[in-house]
Amino acid sequence: MTENQLRESLAMFGRSLYERGYAHGSSGNLSVRLPDGLLVTPTNSCLGRLDPAKVAKLDRAGNHVSGDKPSKEGFLHLAMYEARESAQAIVHLHCTHCVAVSCLKHADASNVLPPITAYHVMRIGRLPLIPYHRPGDRALAEAVRDKAKKHHAVLLANHGPVVAGKSLEDAVYNAEEMEETAKLHLLLTGRETRYLDAARIADLEAHFPS
Repeated sequence: MTENQLRESLAMFGRSLYERGYAHGSSGNLSVRLPDGLLVTPTNSCLGRLDPAKVAKLDRAGNHVSGDKPSKEGFLHLAMYEARESAQAIVHLHCTHCVAVSCLKHADASNVLPPITAYHVMRIGRLPLIPYHRPGDRALAEAVRDKAKKHHAVLLANHGPVVAGKSLEDAVYNAEEMEETAKLHLLLTGRETRYLDAARIADLEAHFPS
């Protein structure tokens, strides 16, 4: 896709996420990788009303090249791109059920959503929780970079998910699957639940490698 096509795609997917309740107000940000940097949604912008021409462009070092001022969380995107060469797009949302899960106390912070469905295993796999950092804290980039070496999706404590994909469409679908799994997890809390066992997870990983 050309840069202009990617800008249009960011606006289209941003509007779709916003209209379906995955984003609210000016929360959340999206990005796509370019050969010479990345495109990222502007700071304080509503994903439902993105202007493709005003999407920010950064170089590989994170310097602002063109467009409106980039999201203050652009450094999270840069950290994940640096850790994952296969990542071509990243979605960061403040979606309700994922944020709720991020606020819970977890016995195992290395994997905070159980294997409820095959689709969660296929699209997310193990989901680590990143300890809380205030918005804009650059130390968060190092925490994300460390986990992103082995995981294409992480959950920021008391904040929300950061999810990579092989394309913008793939990243969006991954984020949507995480949100639906979080919703199921909260609905099932306190109920006797049949999760996928290790053998079934291994079978899925063998047939659908990430």
